[in-house]
Amino acid sequence: MIELLQHQFIQYAFLSGTIIAIVSAIIGYFVVLRAQAFAGHALSHIGFAGATGAALIGVSSLTGTFIFTILAALGMGFLGKRIQGRDVEIGMILSFALGLGILFLKLYTTNANEAVGILFGSILSVTSYDLLLSIISACVSLLLLLIMFRPLLFASTDPEVAEARGVPVQLLSIIFMVLLALTVTEAILVVGVLLVFALLVAPAATAQHIAKRPLTTIVLSVALGLAFTWGGLFLALFLHGPVSFFIAGLASIIYLLAVPFYHTISPHLYKPLPHADRENKFTVEI
Repeated sequence: MIELLQHQFIQYAFLSGTIIAIVSAIIGYFVVLRAQAFAGHALSHIGFAGATGAALIGVSSLTGTFIFTILAALGMGFLGKRIQGRDVEIGMILSFALGLGILFLKLYTTNANEAVGILFGSILSVTSYDLLLSIISACVSLLLLLIMFRPLLFASTDPEVAEARGVPVQLLSIIFMVLLALTVTEAILVVGVLLVFALLVAPAATAQHIAKRPLTTIVLSVALGLAFTWGGLFLALFLHGPVSFFIAGLASIIYLLAVPFYHTISPHLYKPLPHADRENKFTVEI
């Protein structure tokens, strides 16, 4: 095992997986909080069209994914609150982007392995360019999140009150969607277009079933994301299977275990309010 970790491509895989898992878990917390999981799913399919289109003209698939997802994220961000309840429109864009990607894939028939990597992830073939791009985008994303954490949290939990108090909800929505696009692009590198939920939504959704405070939930989400990624990599190395399958499998199993666990302990966490008659009696006595 130690000999395997000495290979450069294994080191690149663990390093890129760690970076992407951290960013995806933090962004994923706000995705779940803002109920925009379907928008993230749509961005991944739009990224598929960008990746196959870039490969068709001889450009890096990662670059094409960045361009397409960011353009789509800007459009979704400008919709602001109107994006909620637009599942039909988003679904149509998703279907069109997937069809466009299949068309590009049909025209680009010289390298089927790259197409499979786009769909299911190719973390074991990460290049130094991919790693550098992931590090830069992760630093930018985390820095922006740190700056706008409190107003974004306020706008995500109660957008009407936040807007009434002068919080730039529209601008925050645009910036967040761009950050989501960057994160989706990075996650595609690890688990592919079809399994992007495994890193983007599963850790945050699982953490929200266990913890309630925002910072605690985010820390737990990061820990789960790292556990899924590292566990998937180790299982893939030992069992010689696809990394994305093991990551998605671990994420799904832990989430399915977390839901009944929450429902089991939640009655014990609930404390009923004092009886109304007792409160009234106490008030009268005073």
